[in-house]
Amino acid sequence: MGYIEETKELQLDFGKIAGMSGQEVIPVAIQNADTNEVILVAYTNEQAMLESIRLRRLVLWSTSRGELWHKGKTSGNEFELTDIFVNCEQNSLVYRVRPLNGNICHTSYKGVANNCFYRRLDMDTMKLVNLNEERCSLSTP
Repeated sequence: MGYIEETKELQLDFGKIAGMSGQEVIPVAIQNADTNEVILVAYTNEQAMLESIRLRRLVLWSTSRGELWHKGKTSGNEFELTDIFVNCEQNSLVYRVRPLNGNICHTSYKGVANNCFYRRLDMDTMKLVNLNEERCSLSTP
């Protein structure tokens, strides 16, 4: 993992969308169909959405690589696509998925896979708090 995945410093990428000029994409929130947790937020285009529907697997558009991103294709941690929800303005989606092999994100805590939303912003200190560390400190007497 890299620095951005490990830091407690808030470093939001407000330039991400501006850097996607020319890419016809919309955001898609990925939700675990079994737990209702939001796993990640990514982007899709028409090609990726149609491929997801055809395969009933999670396929996204990689804005950094400019290509289809078959989630789990190299790691084996694929996701079954169970539902697609469309917002009122038809400019974002929610995909409900079922992890087929357990791992959800490329990050982990002490060897256990995270979802991609494993940090909470402490609004008083403006620092990121790793929820796994927080849970461990709460369970330790």
